[in-house]
Amino acid sequence: MYPPQAVFVKADWREHFIVAAGGQRHKLASGRRAADASPERAGRVRSGREDRMGMTVLEVIQGATRYLEERGVGSARLQAEWLLAGVLGVPRLQLYLDFSRQVGASELDALRPLVRRRGRREPLQYILGTAVFCGLELRVSSAVLIPRPETEQLAERGWTLLKMRRTENSRSTDSGAEALDRSRRREEEAPEREAADEEGSADGSAAPRVLDFGTGSGCLAIALAAHVPEAKITAVDRSEEALAVARANAQKNRVADRIEFAQADGLDRLQTGRGFDLLIANPPYVPTAEIARLEPEVRDHEPRLALDGGADGLEFYRLLHRQSPGVLRPQGQILWEFGDGQAEAIRAMLDASGWRQIGVHLDLSGRLRFIEARRP
Repeated sequence: MYPPQAVFVKADWREHFIVAAGGQRHKLASGRRAADASPERAGRVRSGREDRMGMTVLEVIQGATRYLEERGVGSARLQAEWLLAGVLGVPRLQLYLDFSRQVGASELDALRPLVRRRGRREPLQYILGTAVFCGLELRVSSAVLIPRPETEQLAERGWTLLKMRRTENSRSTDSGAEALDRSRRREEEAPEREAADEEGSADGSAAPRVLDFGTGSGCLAIALAAHVPEAKITAVDRSEEALAVARANAQKNRVADRIEFAQADGLDRLQTGRGFDLLIANPPYVPTAEIARLEPEVRDHEPRLALDGGADGLEFYRLLHRQSPGVLRPQGQILWEFGDGQAEAIRAMLDASGWRQIGVHLDLSGRLRFIEARRP
């Protein structure tokens, strides 16, 4: 049997995106058949009618849309537009100004395998190789989880906390005597102070230090570095393949000099020291048994390491709960994303061990999604 082959066929000025497999025949909307759907015959159909009549941007979009819809792909029209825009090298909205543009044979040849991949439910971002997060373009591959819109809210809350910390510190004042005494001590301890400033200081006067646990594509670390330029960020992941993607993204977005990447599956063996102001994390939180019920795009293509949170989905929250106090400085904060139905268990865990100022926040869909707290 021949491998599936995608072909465009023109019939009565309506295009049909057909996947031909050896021995199969596919009826066209006009009632005619593709005489034989083998790759050889399909190629003859394509090279004949297509070459003579061509296909417009609109016709290609419509055909690819129907093909994706038949395979259960959500937002099929939008997906088809993104794929075609990528092949043509134009912004997606430009397609609407170019509906009558003829799509060349070489462009169709480039598009067909991409549409087939999407029809097999491979995520669009992996096919295109990019994702947008907080306005930043990131490389993505099957080594990393695709950044989600709700995680953009996590990033926004993270940089908001860091900016609030900066504002609070700038408003703090001392009496004249206290200020004079502090100035004298700083002059006497200049060498030690320079070293401390490099690492951050307990009163928050130096650059804030952030730990991003499970960085994946680096989306959180890079967004925080972009919005809080003075922050010093350490980003860890247990996957070296993911770290390679994250490093490339940091370089692409010109923040690599402010992010240190490290391979680690926990916090207790970090070689980057302690005294972080914020520990931000979007750890794996899908219960193991639920992974099989996820959408094919997630279940079959995204890295299981980034999904599997253990039997109840809380494995990594327990780890972070145990190890966070050892890496946070006094008054340090945590900010974590979690899954549906996990809020109360995580809140109870933190509350029982004396964490303060615990707050749970909703995502844009109205679901409990984020928790923050201050070190006990």
